[in-house]
Amino acid sequence: MATTAQLPAEVLPRRPALRGLYGRALARSVRETLARGTAHSGTSQLPRLALEVHGVRPERDEVTAYQRLLGETVTDGLPAGFVHVLGFPLAVALMVRPDFPLPVIGLVHVANTVHHHRVVSCEEVLDLRVFTRRPRAHRRGTQFEVVLQASVGAERVWEGISTYLAPTRRLPGLPEAPPRQHPTATTAPATAQWRIEAGQAREYAAVSGDRNPIHTSVVGARLFGFHRPIAHGMYTAARALAAVGPRRGENFTWEVDFAKPVMLPATVLLSIKAQPGATFTYTGRAPRGERVHFSGTVRRH
Repeated sequence: MATTAQLPAEVLPRRPALRGLYGRALARSVRETLARGTAHSGTSQLPRLALEVHGVRPERDEVTAYQRLLGETVTDGLPAGFVHVLGFPLAVALMVRPDFPLPVIGLVHVANTVHHHRVVSCEEVLDLRVFTRRPRAHRRGTQFEVVLQASVGAERVWEGISTYLAPTRRLPGLPEAPPRQHPTATTAPATAQWRIEAGQAREYAAVSGDRNPIHTSVVGARLFGFHRPIAHGMYTAARALAAVGPRRGENFTWEVDFAKPVMLPATVLLSIKAQPGATFTYTGRAPRGERVHFSGTVRRH
């Protein structure tokens, strides 16, 4: 099997637009529903291909809008979550290809790990690369990873690994995914209390470009079994990262495990605790009961 460095790469002329990509994903979903099929294109393998976009220059006003919305200090440095935003359309473009065997509509984002190697300035030009890997059988379907890498010249400055679950679609012949340890409710005192309204989800959709209707529309949310829109997972995770603040340093690893969705409007209690080894743990939970929405760590290197 080829290593990820040896994957053939298709270089796109520009970052694709998410709106058109979601349209393609929806059209495919409709076709498969009408066909009543459970297989796609006769393949059970993830594409052995990387997509790349070169020469991406962040727009300063978009970076500033993101920083203000998420609670980051307004500087020339790109927040770690904003690099994810830059590369997300490339990831979706890979997953809506005809040879991708899993549906994009209905994917569940279950975890994320980001290695932020150094401060990246708005003035720097990025090359982005994305590929998929590690398909695993899951009791609810198929789990896999999407890897996004950002480089300045020959220097890798950022890498993100997003773990997704495709419910109801199980590819044959895969090893089992390891069991996930879901976070439990914490008795740690709240560091902050967030009130998240539907309008904030629309604001995040505007700054990220991710206007998936499950986050912005009651009708869209109901199509996926939710009574109300749910907050973007990366919005809540990035707010927690911003709350850790400068203590994380300039070279850090940021991890998040998504548990129960945040249905809007909602109140979320955030708890951050310093651990030995320049590590901070965080948990976002409901104000009553034991519902944990997300948890993770930020580890300074």
